[in-house]
Amino acid sequence: MAETNPTVVVLTALAVEYGAMRELLESPDEIVLADGTRLERGRLPGTRWTAAIAELGEGALTAAALTTRVVAELRPQCLLFVGVAGALKDDLGLGDVVVGTKVYAVHGGKQTPEGFLARPQAWHGSHRLLQAARSALRDLDGVRAHCKPIACGDVVVADERSALREHIRRTYEDAYAIETEGSGAAHAAHLCGRLDALVIRGVSDLADAGKAAADAAGSQRLAAARAAAVAAALLRRHEPGSREVRDGGEGPRGGPGGDQIRFEGGTYYGPVIGKITGRPD
Repeated sequence: MAETNPTVVVLTALAVEYGAMRELLESPDEIVLADGTRLERGRLPGTRWTAAIAELGEGALTAAALTTRVVAELRPQCLLFVGVAGALKDDLGLGDVVVGTKVYAVHGGKQTPEGFLARPQAWHGSHRLLQAARSALRDLDGVRAHCKPIACGDVVVADERSALREHIRRTYEDAYAIETEGSGAAHAAHLCGRLDALVIRGVSDLADAGKAAADAAGSQRLAAARAAAVAAALLRRHEPGSREVRDGGEGPRGGPGGDQIRFEGGTYYGPVIGKITGRPD
């Protein structure tokens, strides 16, 4: 497979999540990283993307450590964490998908005689990927999706009356779903610098006492397939390496018109403020 193909890394925690993504790839082949981490890499039909998918196992610490290794070796253009989650809002149903506008780590804080004082941490989803997701979802039939925040903690919630559910409701009131790896992957992507990353989760249970019954009835397979479908639709809309406004008027990118300054043979991030004058004699 050509090394010049743009790469997206798609991370999962569970076999059912990995299987849902694998079904979307064309002729995947296995690659083994230096630390023994195994991925499968294949073309995503209908796109220019090469997708490298991995099943990391459960937990935010595992996700953070292995995400760092995978990104360092494969140097992808973007990263997705795709899987299942529990619902935190009454308007979510099994099979709904939550695209993470941001990811909260819910366990940070300080225990005091006055009670637990939360120390919230959050990582925002990539603006480019979120915009591609919003655009793709308008034309994606059969999937009910929500672009909303996601809570992440190293615990599976199966009690709607638990102290943790109440803590999340009070401290992270806008969180729509809860899962266990997103904060680790998001933090690793943040530390890698300028890597577009997004968490996509299908709802497999309602984070209540009915979780086991829902899982047994196949809700994880449904949720994983719906999340994978959203990931694929997003990537079909998001062009690899795209940075330009396609129909942006007569002027240079980001402005209505005027002079342009070109930087050849290098990379520059940020605005330019200055004055253009004639050359001195």
